[in-house]
Amino acid sequence: MPDMTEPIDAIVVGGGHNGLACAAYLAKAGFRPLVLEKRGVIGGAAVTEEPWPGFKVSSLSYVQSLMPPRIIKELELPKRGYKVYPMGPYFMGFPDGSGVVMYEDHDRRYAEMAKFSKHDADLYDDFVAWKDGLAQVVRHLLWMTPPKLGSRSLPDLLDQLRFAWKLRGLGGRGVADLTRIMTMSAADLLDDWFESDRIKAGLSIDGIIGTWAGPYEPGTAYVLLHHEIGTVDQDEADGPIGGWGFVEGGMGAVSTNLAAALEEYGGQVRLNAPVARILVAGDLVAGVVLESGEEIRSDLVISNAHPQITFLRLIEERQLPAEFVTDIRNFDSRSGTVKVNLGISELPSFVSHPGTNLQPHHTGAIELAHSMAYVQQAFDDARQGRGSATPYCDGVIATTLDQTLAPEGMHIFSMFAQWVPQEWHAEPHREEVEAFADRLIDGYTELAPNLRGSIVHRQVISPYDMEHEYGLIGGNIFHGELTLNQLFHMRPAAGYANYRTPIRGLYQCGSSTHPGGGVTGLPGRNAAREILKDRRKRKIA
Repeated sequence: MPDMTEPIDAIVVGGGHNGLACAAYLAKAGFRPLVLEKRGVIGGAAVTEEPWPGFKVSSLSYVQSLMPPRIIKELELPKRGYKVYPMGPYFMGFPDGSGVVMYEDHDRRYAEMAKFSKHDADLYDDFVAWKDGLAQVVRHLLWMTPPKLGSRSLPDLLDQLRFAWKLRGLGGRGVADLTRIMTMSAADLLDDWFESDRIKAGLSIDGIIGTWAGPYEPGTAYVLLHHEIGTVDQDEADGPIGGWGFVEGGMGAVSTNLAAALEEYGGQVRLNAPVARILVAGDLVAGVVLESGEEIRSDLVISNAHPQITFLRLIEERQLPAEFVTDIRNFDSRSGTVKVNLGISELPSFVSHPGTNLQPHHTGAIELAHSMAYVQQAFDDARQGRGSATPYCDGVIATTLDQTLAPEGMHIFSMFAQWVPQEWHAEPHREEVEAFADRLIDGYTELAPNLRGSIVHRQVISPYDMEHEYGLIGGNIFHGELTLNQLFHMRPAAGYANYRTPIRGLYQCGSSTHPGGGVTGLPGRNAAREILKDRRKRKIA
């Protein structure tokens, strides 16, 4: 544990995983950072909680892939207990009693897909190779600090040239493909490759999850790519593209492992310490004031909070440029997501794949997405002001691989469901949200008739809960939509995508900065790099 008498030379607002990662890198570089978390548990959206005795639930974020092996190694997370179980295959059942299991094994997957379309089975490997080629390019951009595109200053022009240089290997065709995937809908992209509506519905999932957009909305093709750039391979510098897994102990273990690294390197974490105000003197940051009235002084403050919390609540608008305030106010954080966590007494027995004994399809993602029209209608219902009549959902049963999460013989079925009206983040709408959860369970029970009778516990987390309990504005787990106008040099505001802010000494490190959402640690690492760069310049000056 750090010496609590040592002075604090950096304050991080918010104990989510990016804030912890940023603080850990600063501590490793010799700083004495203090992380202030308003809740009584660290982790933000990457948190494990115990809503029922003996059950450990990943309350919001529920699967891992996007944290690069480099960060895992640099912060020595495996020695602190970090362990990931690779997930099993994607599985979709359908009301007519059929189903498809997307096995990792080529021949088994081919046979499953060919039941619906031999054409799609033939093309699938080519599609994955094409997508992985683009993902490799995007991967390298994740580590970049976005340049100030359009700036004419010499340093900024050099940054723009470095960015162009990183894209040199794409070639004309590659640039065209990247442009297409950044602007197309997931549906249009998949239409270019596949013919089976059911296959396309399953593949569209990564393009809409956590997003206020149906599969036919432009930009969702990039969201699909964003979810394919990770790896659960801890032994490779970059690792194979794709692949998801369950973190042992739930997603909160990622946060506790990061906190352990931070404390070993000399930093501190304070829980139940909500920040009421960020202190600003002129154009310089001066520290924070807690809701208790306690002042903590520092000329280095890093906010892991949503930018609308940081700049519209914790700082007076008059202390910021008007144009910047407008950009932050217009930063979209819609979602319409509802998280349902169930404690169940037996595994679902699906009509297409019967049996409560553990089978491969239980260990992966269990989708509720019967067709492209089904998924689009779920979004259209919410856009028209009502909870979806037939919700779309990405579900997992992590206890099939991680038996530390529930009592023996019991399981946790984690359901990330969409959509309810995005306006529901402002009021509880408890009765309507519970009714939405009922329809969600009905949807799965249609496919696995024993499910409803197996439920012993139920937790429903609404957009209102996500915003007011977890600090996710709009209930958006990415801290802002992953749309083209909110990516790279525009995230979260033009001219301030480099983790800096209009106030000197105040930085951002949350998922609202490049490269966006997911449990990556990259915004935290990138922000720490820029902070250290600025401090070195200051010493030289």
